[in-house]
Amino acid sequence: MSACTPTRHDDPHRKEHSHEPHSPPSPRPRGPRLTGADVSASIAVFLIALPLSLGIALATGAPLQAGLVAAAVGGVVVGRLGGAPLQVSGPAAGLTVVTAELIQRYGWRTTCAITVLAGLAQLGLGLLRVARTALAVSPAIVHGMLAGIGVTIAVAQLHIVLGGTPHSSVLLNLRDLPAQLARVQTAALSVSALTLCLLLAWPRLPGRAGRLLRVVPAPLVAVTGATTSAALLGFGLPKVDLPSWSSHALAGLPEGPTLGLIAAVLTITLVCSVQSLLGAVAVDKMVAARPALSGRVRRADLDRELLGQGAANVVSGTLGGLPVAGVAVRSTANVNAGAVSRNSTMLHGVLVVIAALLMVPILELIPLASLAALVMAVGIQMVSLHHIRTVTRHREVLVYAVTTVGVVFLGVLEGVALGIGMAVAVALHRLTRTRITHHEKEGVHHVHVRGQLTFLAVPRLSRTLHLVPQGAHAIVELDGSFMDHAAYESLQDWQSTQTAHGGTVELVGRRTGVRIGEPTGPAGLHPDGGTNAPDSSGCRCHPWTPWRNHQCAIPETGGPAQRSNAETTTARAPEDTEHTEPSDLTAKLDALVAPGALGTPGATVEAPAPPSSPRAPDATTPTANQLARGISAFQRNTAPLVRSELARLAREGQQPSQLFLTCADSRLVTSMITSSGPGDLFVVRNVGNLVPPPGEESGDDSVAAAIEYAVDVLRVRSITVCGHSGCGAMQALLAADQDTAQTPLRRWLRYGGPSVARMADGSRPAARLAGRAAADTVEQLCLTNVIQQLEHLRAHDSVSRALRAGELELHGMYFHVGEAQAYLLSEVHEGEVFDHVGVADLTA
Repeated sequence: MSACTPTRHDDPHRKEHSHEPHSPPSPRPRGPRLTGADVSASIAVFLIALPLSLGIALATGAPLQAGLVAAAVGGVVVGRLGGAPLQVSGPAAGLTVVTAELIQRYGWRTTCAITVLAGLAQLGLGLLRVARTALAVSPAIVHGMLAGIGVTIAVAQLHIVLGGTPHSSVLLNLRDLPAQLARVQTAALSVSALTLCLLLAWPRLPGRAGRLLRVVPAPLVAVTGATTSAALLGFGLPKVDLPSWSSHALAGLPEGPTLGLIAAVLTITLVCSVQSLLGAVAVDKMVAARPALSGRVRRADLDRELLGQGAANVVSGTLGGLPVAGVAVRSTANVNAGAVSRNSTMLHGVLVVIAALLMVPILELIPLASLAALVMAVGIQMVSLHHIRTVTRHREVLVYAVTTVGVVFLGVLEGVALGIGMAVAVALHRLTRTRITHHEKEGVHHVHVRGQLTFLAVPRLSRTLHLVPQGAHAIVELDGSFMDHAAYESLQDWQSTQTAHGGTVELVGRRTGVRIGEPTGPAGLHPDGGTNAPDSSGCRCHPWTPWRNHQCAIPETGGPAQRSNAETTTARAPEDTEHTEPSDLTAKLDALVAPGALGTPGATVEAPAPPSSPRAPDATTPTANQLARGISAFQRNTAPLVRSELARLAREGQQPSQLFLTCADSRLVTSMITSSGPGDLFVVRNVGNLVPPPGEESGDDSVAAAIEYAVDVLRVRSITVCGHSGCGAMQALLAADQDTAQTPLRRWLRYGGPSVARMADGSRPAARLAGRAAADTVEQLCLTNVIQQLEHLRAHDSVSRALRAGELELHGMYFHVGEAQAYLLSEVHEGEVFDHVGVADLTA
């Protein structure tokens, strides 16, 4: 079990980590040795890269050797210098349209020079450490750009598949497509169709034999099968032509208009950089999803990756190769093949060099129609239905569509610029779109403001507020995240007028559940008419409260008036006990003027009923009211957000990855401290987070049954035993009296007896917390109990079998409630240590 570095910066016992996610980690140790997993992965990637590199070179109109040069340079140079160890770089389909246009306009040697200049620009950006800014580009723009490039590639390669020659423009290719269909070459179409059939069918081969055959990459099988068939049938089709390396064209001095060359360099730089950086993040996610790799492969250093890509483009352009970028297909194959270091990427580049030098006669047997079909399939796959569904769900389909159409008909740079413009327009539209409604219910006027409240919405806000009669009770519900000064003054003036005429005004944040203001009456009197009513300043929970359904409640004391007030107000959060909330509504509105005051996930409290509203008949106690409010808030705010995910889980059943065994203490919110959602954790809670050993006479089978079900049926991959500070069960164990009557609680706590004995054993090292000794005996027992319960856990048959098979991991965890700090158990030679868990150690 590995320890993680801390997030807390005030711990004097730890080394500071100032880097952010995707920034350079601490100095790296020496690179790993070449392993068998890296060798097998490099062969798999090489077999995919070889035909794809030739096909992309064919699609761009560049010399076919340029694709092999780019593949070799991308493997060796980026593999050695890049910051994403498992990302494979080379000639990418996303650069095909850009490169083809440059070759048509400036010629091959100038295109190579543009590639060199783009590489230098990437080196400059990497030195400026601006790589993370690429992640700010809307995914809808990136996916739209790739979709547009994919459409362009597919339309162009379709002409070669049919036996013709493509044009440089999508419009021309579409215009001539009917004529090309009228003069189809049967041989070319047959070879292309066979390539596509093998490409689609090979990954779907059924049975055990299919699993064995699928080890060979589908692109290699498709091209090999088509080449063999063409040779056996004697088809006289154009084939790959690799001229002598001695006549290979290298980069020359750029020739052409200066502005055009600058635009070309910027285009290559943009496309290469964005595709490579987003690919690096995607590879990180794939690595994180594989537990066997997540501890061995470092997270991507995006600035270093940008430097590596820049160096590769300088070398590739100089040697007469295509532009280089991270390639999703090869990177996915590398991770899936089990690569554990950058050695697999580098070795694949070496294999490309060997093939380019020694396999020329074999490569020249490949029909161009087969390569065209392969590239056309790649282009079609770039139009991802998953991406379309995602952008539609996030209401950014318009940005996606504009970018795609712009790339197809205008060009990559123009299409991306249109996409950025549309994204800005959509953001402004959302900022200015405010819906204001008014309705009356049981004598109370409700004004609901949905959206951002800016000066543009003030006229509509004013008209709606004046629909509320003077002297009436009103509730204004603000459902947004921003209010500017003009809207603030409008609300303030209206509130002053209302209260001056004897009315009451209440402002609530519906989505955040934060009470903005309490009902105010004439002369500052409380709505119940008293002047000594308890403080009703409302819920002190801030909008950043991580859980949505948290309920605050003022203790029920005093007479009916105070209890009635307690039902419509909330107590201050513990972190605000030293501050006082303004009782004046004007001061409360001040908190809303700054952005972010509303709309962030926070505590949810249903708006209270006005003083005259009758109490619900089924909620006669504060506890019942609290339960009803929580359920109502969930149904209104949270259920719409999780309904689709829960519906999926209902269809597919639960598939949790972890069994989380912790204490029943109400302060431990498992989903919050582990950032988990529905279906992620299989949770077992009991007093003291105890695991009864198997075979205990008159033992408790509940925990054992949950363990067996989680391991044998749900196939969880890890089990965590989590203790916490201030555990009442541990305090009870320390204060146990042998003469005390054996109540159910006492009988249950006997499973904690071995933990007390372990702590008293002087021959064992005492468990420590982040390198320090435990604060007191209770904390020492809490830490020791986690370690002892892990020993009990290992004794269960299902757990021991899974551990021997390498299918299960055990983790010890300690949560310090007062510090809101999590610790994981680390096995070191000097004893058991619970070390901090830090964000810096989490894989993206």
